[in-house]
Amino acid sequence: MQTVKMYTTAVCPYCVQAKRVLKARGVDQIEEIRIDTNPDERSKMMELTGRRTVPQIFIGTTHVGGCDDLMALDSRGGLVPMLNAA
Repeated sequence: MQTVKMYTTAVCPYCVQAKRVLKARGVDQIEEIRIDTNPDERSKMMELTGRRTVPQIFIGTTHVGGCDDLMALDSRGGLVPMLNAA
């Protein structure tokens, strides 16, 4: 299974929802990077994604986007194949 990295904050309902979707699809470990406690990580996230909001989700090296993007990918049937890609 691909690695999953998520930029998050402590009180983000969209982050919680995204984690729930990923866990339901078999992801047992998510590397969470808290941008509320580390401003340098927020800057890095913005450089990588061009976005300011959380969550920002990476599967392997692919930037999926935020929670809505993740849910759209899942509804199209693309999330599980992306997670299981070699």
